[in-house]
Amino acid sequence: MFTGIVQCQAKIAAIESTLDFRHLTLQVAPERLQQLALGASIAINGVCLTVTAFDEDAGRVAFDVIDETLSRTNLGALEPGDWVNFERSLKFGDEIGGHLVSGHIQTTAELTELERSERNCRMRLRLDAGCMPYILAKGYITVDGTSLTVGAVHADGFELHLIPETLSITTLGQRKVGDRLNIELDQQTVTIVQTVERVLQQRQQQA
Repeated sequence: MFTGIVQCQAKIAAIESTLDFRHLTLQVAPERLQQLALGASIAINGVCLTVTAFDEDAGRVAFDVIDETLSRTNLGALEPGDWVNFERSLKFGDEIGGHLVSGHIQTTAELTELERSERNCRMRLRLDAGCMPYILAKGYITVDGTSLTVGAVHADGFELHLIPETLSITTLGQRKVGDRLNIELDQQTVTIVQTVERVLQQRQQQA
């Protein structure tokens, strides 16, 4: 489990690819790898990945990414030198500054509009129609591993309003129109909406 509070950005140091598989090696500040173990979970752009190798002194950590993950996320578009959002898994006693995040990406969204000023940033994202019932104004959403609050909701997507701190700590400050961002829906919202829909359907069948 994660919180959606990105701890830092990590750089893609190397990629080994085949048709349906990628081996990613990331460069990150060594202190971010303290007390790490093989098999540990780390969220990369919001995707829960399993550590397959690491060198704490060198600040390097590696992951294997299979075709299912590549098809559902933006990890397949990464190239050496790119930066990604990095979050270690939640430990008992940690502060939950965002919301509970599983690291299981449902889809990606396209960044269609971007407006920036000195202290404000508005993004508009286009999302699959099947996900829109779970997008609520002022509700939670995880975008590239970042816990955010939904702004305005449109028929084909939603808006985000980002503060300078979020733009500086995460890769969202580097995004441009046309980019695809990983989306994890708030599971609590999904559960409530699906439960209500199921109850209403049962009542209609009984009427």
